[in-house]
Amino acid sequence: MRLWVCIALLSTVLCASAERPGIAQGIIRAGEFVWDAVGGAKDMLRAYLDMREANYIGADKYFHARGNYDAAQRGPGGAWAARVI
Repeated sequence: MRLWVCIALLSTVLCASAERPGIAQGIIRAGEFVWDAVGGAKDMLRAYLDMREANYIGADKYFHARGNYDAAQRGPGGAWAARVI
């Protein structure tokens, strides 16, 4: 009896995943976007902290540009985070 239940559940899962590959790919892409956005925010924070540590007048544009570049190199999520921040 347990064997038949396992086979039925396995076939249901396989059929469901075969019919909806777009949903799974969409969830994976959304997760990658969020992960890139978090990494981009960390890049911007690191550039800000480096700017505060340098404490040099007029260096804010350099550190802002460096943070934007590092964030944008992560991918679409990082570029989005750089635009928002």
